[in-house]
Amino acid sequence: MGKKRTHAETKDGFTKPPPGQDRVKNDRKDARKGGDAGKKRSALIFKVQPEWHTVELPQLPIAENPTIPPKYILDDLHAYADELLEAETTEYAASHMSKDASHKFMSTIMASGTMEDKVSALTLLVQESPLHTTKAFDQLLGLSRKKSRSAAMMALAALKDLLGQGVLLPPDRKLKAFARQPGLLSALQGKNMHWKYGEKLPGELQKIHLIAWSYEDWLKKQYFEMLKIIEGWTNDEVEYSRNRAVTFVWELLKEKPEQEENLLRLLINKLGDKEKKVSSRASYLLLQLQITHPLMKSVIINSIESDLIFRPNQSAHAKYYAVITLNQTVLSVKEQEVANKLLEIYFSIFLGLLKKQKDHEKEERKIAVLNKKGEVQGGGALPGKMAKKKAEKEATMAFKVADESREKLISAILTGVNRAFPFAKTDDANFEEQLNTIYQVTHSSNFNTGIQAMTLIQQISIAKNISTDRFYRTLYESLLDPRLITTSKHIMYLNLLYRSLKADTSIKRVKAFVKRLLQIIHMHEPPFICGVLYLINELITTFPSIKAMLSTPEDNVDDGEDEHFEDVPEEGEEKVDEKKPVKPAYDARKRDPEHAQADLSCLWELLPLQAHYHPSVHVLASKIVHQELIKEKPDPTIYTLMNFLDKFSFRNAKTKAQGVHGSSIMQPMSGTSKAADYLITARDGDRTHDPLNSESFWRKKVDDVRDDEVFFHTYFEKAGKAKQADKKAKKKSKKDADDSDDESGEDEIWKALVKSRPEVEGDGGDDDFDDIDMDDMMSDSDAEGGVTMDDGVELNLGSDDDGEEAPAPADDDEDDFENFDLDDEDGFMDDEDDIPVDLDMGDEEGDDGKDGRKKKKRKLKQLPTFASAEDYAKLIEDGSE
Repeated sequence: MGKKRTHAETKDGFTKPPPGQDRVKNDRKDARKGGDAGKKRSALIFKVQPEWHTVELPQLPIAENPTIPPKYILDDLHAYADELLEAETTEYAASHMSKDASHKFMSTIMASGTMEDKVSALTLLVQESPLHTTKAFDQLLGLSRKKSRSAAMMALAALKDLLGQGVLLPPDRKLKAFARQPGLLSALQGKNMHWKYGEKLPGELQKIHLIAWSYEDWLKKQYFEMLKIIEGWTNDEVEYSRNRAVTFVWELLKEKPEQEENLLRLLINKLGDKEKKVSSRASYLLLQLQITHPLMKSVIINSIESDLIFRPNQSAHAKYYAVITLNQTVLSVKEQEVANKLLEIYFSIFLGLLKKQKDHEKEERKIAVLNKKGEVQGGGALPGKMAKKKAEKEATMAFKVADESREKLISAILTGVNRAFPFAKTDDANFEEQLNTIYQVTHSSNFNTGIQAMTLIQQISIAKNISTDRFYRTLYESLLDPRLITTSKHIMYLNLLYRSLKADTSIKRVKAFVKRLLQIIHMHEPPFICGVLYLINELITTFPSIKAMLSTPEDNVDDGEDEHFEDVPEEGEEKVDEKKPVKPAYDARKRDPEHAQADLSCLWELLPLQAHYHPSVHVLASKIVHQELIKEKPDPTIYTLMNFLDKFSFRNAKTKAQGVHGSSIMQPMSGTSKAADYLITARDGDRTHDPLNSESFWRKKVDDVRDDEVFFHTYFEKAGKAKQADKKAKKKSKKDADDSDDESGEDEIWKALVKSRPEVEGDGGDDDFDDIDMDDMMSDSDAEGGVTMDDGVELNLGSDDDGEEAPAPADDDEDDFENFDLDDEDGFMDDEDDIPVDLDMGDEEGDDGKDGRKKKKRKLKQLPTFASAEDYAKLIEDGSE
């Protein structure tokens, strides 16, 4: 390959060293000594900037159909370009990294810092000029190869930020290999095709072109190496590492187009991950990718089809997550080709499942006639009871999981067909062939799957007008299926009935459905009964002729005819049988609802429902019989047993942050034309209902309360009013108790004082103060004059004379205080019974004495707080005397 080139070569290839080479060496010495010669004469060819792909290169002529040059010539040019790139990075390290203080600090961190510091320093270094810092990028890539999960994930996250959200990759194109550069191929045409290493560069090529193309080729290879590392982490044994790696793949695929085929393959492969969380995460990220890049829908669908669904020996788990990813693809009217492709995939999987089902049945029969050794049981004869039991157990254990996954997959396929069919435009003949296959699913062991199949057939039948009668016969037959009682898809089934019967053009068929619905709901629970009654009410609104089945009696003429006698034929005479014409009547055993003659019968089945134990069923049936307006919500969830028990616990169900049915992007939005095709849209139950024991509920009018809540409303209304009355009584009693608080408190203090110091009672022999309240004791017995002041009023309730009673005042007017004499100790007494002087008779008086004391206290409280000036003057005069 020759001698390694130096960066001092001219742009035309190898030449002799320039005459001033010694001077260049001196300049470098001056630069090392601190001179400015090195800064002035920077030998960098490529501009230093983060967006290396935006640097304008000299224009090159581009040939339309260039001839591919020999491979060895391209290899020689590539080797020369690599040497130029290496010299460029070396020059950048010498001129920038060693003299700048911040770069020296980063070099110290990269040498002795922590793992996080190293990753941050390398990231900052690469962001300055990616083309000149290839060694820093290599170091980051090396850190991502570490066995430590935390260190590797940290380095991969930094690389993902550089290559994804960063400016390292061009945002609008993929990276090109060196040998595929249009400018290079155009330059190597004609005589320049035989360029040799060491000659002048062919055409108008310059070194800057080779440096840029060499770095682009190097970056493309390094990016692929990083994808290999990420692929290894997507298969790691730890679930967290796999989830992080899948997220890295999605972010790289979302941001830049580089290696999008490999990234998409990695993301799709994780749909078959052994952990459901990882598979679900991959499915979600693929759907998010479709939202970010809507034009990639067809690319993603084709990749899922080729790389996953139809790959040989693919697991059912992977197919299931692939199908649920496809059936959630949001389509529009302009995407007919995408919808057609989805339908093609769905029906292909469907046919494959039915074929496997036949093989599955053969294998079951084979197991049933083999023993442990694999030999034919009984030499080919019928197996015995024990052999059958053993074989059935083995078959059940062997195929239970497969059957469950098969039913789930069929359900997901039917969901996808239902969503893609309105946007597809296919041949009618093709759909007729597929319908026969779908009809087989309606008789599946899983009734929920059968409901989805009938939903699909209903869409196809109405849109294409294909096998409408067969669909209604199948739907009519499903009403008698005992699995309808236990299915969890009652709301879906009611919506299917509503759409099908509302679109039916035969009124006889609709009446037959109404008749059979009323016949079967007696075996169902109240939620489904209420839903059916609301459905019938809507059908009566759409088809008013159904009201005739409620008002017009049946034509039973035979019941009213007179008796008819005939003579016995004589011997030799032949009896002539006169065949009476058979009058048409309702026949519930007809398979075709149109021929059941239900229009000749009445809806007698509504009468028992009027006596149903559930109040809502009773009210709905009565309103239908009397043709009254129904205002109840068509939501069966409010009539469930759990909802009823929640009322007794006085709590509501947990509220969910979701709207009504149809708020999802995969469901018909409320307010659109499709919203009218659904009987039941709201499934929130009583989540928005106030608790039954709340005041806002029992203050409602009885007419605004549901029939099944009238009892609760009546009960809590009485309880609430009684509680309010108790509160008022408590307030009133509390106000009265405040008046007697002082009395009771002072009484307790006085009793405690007497117990601790008996001498307080005084020497009075017959005076027993224990029976007198503290409010009655306004003066001491040993005080002369017996006068003390309490609240500004002079009181004297005692007397020195034993056994004497104070006379009653002459004036009975209690409110007249103008001539009131404070020295008159009889002025506070209204009656001789108010204050008993003979204290030994307190027990005999009982409550009368207490009532008197209370009256006395009220009178004392009505007295003025302060005496008048004349009273004080009189007191002073009496004191001086």
